[in-house]
Amino acid sequence: MLTELSIRNLAVIEHVHIRFKAGFHVLTGETGAGKSIIIDALTLIVGGRGSSELVRYGADKAEIEALFELPPAHPVWHTLTELGISADASEHLLIRREITASGKSSSRINGQLVNLTMLRKTGEWLVNIHGQHEHQSLLNVDEHIDSLDLFGDSEVEAAKKNYQASYDQYMKLQKELREIQETSKQALQMLDLYRFQIDEISAAKLKMGEDETLIEEKRKLANAEKLFQSSSEAYDFLYATNRGLDAAGKAVSRLQDIVQLDPTKLSPLLEQAQSAYYQMEDAAYQLRDYRDGIEFNPSRLDFIEQRLDLITSLKRKYGENIKEILVYLDKIKSEVDTIENKDEHIRKLEDKLAAEEKQLGIAALDLSNLRKGIAEQLANQIEHELRDLQMERTQFRVQVEQTFDERGILVEGNKVRYSRQGIDQIEFLMAPNPGEPLRGLSKIASGGELSRIMLAMKTIFARIDQIPVLVFDEVDTGVSGRAAQAIAEKISALSTNCQVFSITHLPQVASFADVHFYIRKEVDQERTFTRVQDMPDSGRIEELARMLGGVEVTETTLHHAGEMLAMARNKKARA
Repeated sequence: MLTELSIRNLAVIEHVHIRFKAGFHVLTGETGAGKSIIIDALTLIVGGRGSSELVRYGADKAEIEALFELPPAHPVWHTLTELGISADASEHLLIRREITASGKSSSRINGQLVNLTMLRKTGEWLVNIHGQHEHQSLLNVDEHIDSLDLFGDSEVEAAKKNYQASYDQYMKLQKELREIQETSKQALQMLDLYRFQIDEISAAKLKMGEDETLIEEKRKLANAEKLFQSSSEAYDFLYATNRGLDAAGKAVSRLQDIVQLDPTKLSPLLEQAQSAYYQMEDAAYQLRDYRDGIEFNPSRLDFIEQRLDLITSLKRKYGENIKEILVYLDKIKSEVDTIENKDEHIRKLEDKLAAEEKQLGIAALDLSNLRKGIAEQLANQIEHELRDLQMERTQFRVQVEQTFDERGILVEGNKVRYSRQGIDQIEFLMAPNPGEPLRGLSKIASGGELSRIMLAMKTIFARIDQIPVLVFDEVDTGVSGRAAQAIAEKISALSTNCQVFSITHLPQVASFADVHFYIRKEVDQERTFTRVQDMPDSGRIEELARMLGGVEVTETTLHHAGEMLAMARNKKARA
């Protein structure tokens, strides 16, 4: 759960530090007091986009910190490990977000810097924020399939992965076939060029590393005369009469004559002289062999230069080195083969495509049949929840249909439309009153009905998605009377499975809270400040009376508020 939230310089909030408990929290206050800023802070914590407009006027940056306490088995720890974030499941999870006045944003998880994508992947497991705009997701038929699949959980996920693997392969084969068919005319025009290039590269008979070897040989041949002259002179200095080697030999001979006269000092000197003599002799023989092996071959030098010119020309056309040239050769050989044998390639691809379409149809049907069973379960559970929300006579259905399409895939003898989501078009239908036909939500549901349908779905999905914090931002708008009471009881019951926060203007909802925060706005020295107050019982009664009666709080509204709070506590105790 969320245990602490600290906000600095966010909009009209200068500094607020709030401690939370388990259960149901409500935030109430006058319109414009800053209730939604608390929700904005949570949105930023879980990866929402920030902007410089959120930074309090005159401040350098806005700072938000949230501390979560989660069980070791919670999926977020695994997600953090996959993202490379150091996290100990036995400790708390701390998320920090900063937004500067220039609009730059930085985020940290347990002190480790993360990007926005990593923050969002983490936040998906922590907080689910539902505002009035989410009613639109119920009206958007394209999003109904996501809700159904989420309800299906791992069973649907496995079938969907199997279908999507076949779908991806099918689309890949379609693309290959389309490319061959669409580019065949252009490819035929390129055929002569490809053949010329193949002949040109093949005729060169290139070998890997050939250019480096030739460059080294060219360097030696180009400097053959200088190498011969210098090595010859070096040999002469070492070996010719009256030169180095002869002088060294004489020095050894003289030392041998006198070594016995002073062996202690002369023996080491004799060994050094002998070693130097033998090394000079060996060097002289090697110089001689090197000199005799030097090749004077102008024709070979000319051949090398021509060969290097050819390789350079090919590099300019086909690649930066011989390896790239040979890779290009293989590529255009394959292109020529495809062009020359286009019909055969098309036939093979069409055969593969037909086989894959069959597999795709089987996978699509398996997924669709599974969805139909899941759809019935979801509809039954939503109807059950709606009965608790004063919509006991409402019929709810999850319609699973396919659309005929000549360009579709064959499923049980019919061509049907398909996408990466499958072959199904999912739509939520309802009939609020007996005797009325089932119709789409956008054609029949009121704002209050949408609020209750969304709450019913949140109640169901809270058992599945393991998200510990659920936030409702004025989702009870347009509801009153018994329906408001039912929503309050449902949200309170929901808070037994997760921590719930709700911004509300309904006293019925506020009375069921375990913790009540009052948000007020103050003006001090021409600056606006938002304050957050944890309400005691006496304060709660007064706030409920204000919500009941408006600006003027009377003894009657206070009495009514007290009764409402007592009744809510009794119902929660019985529950």
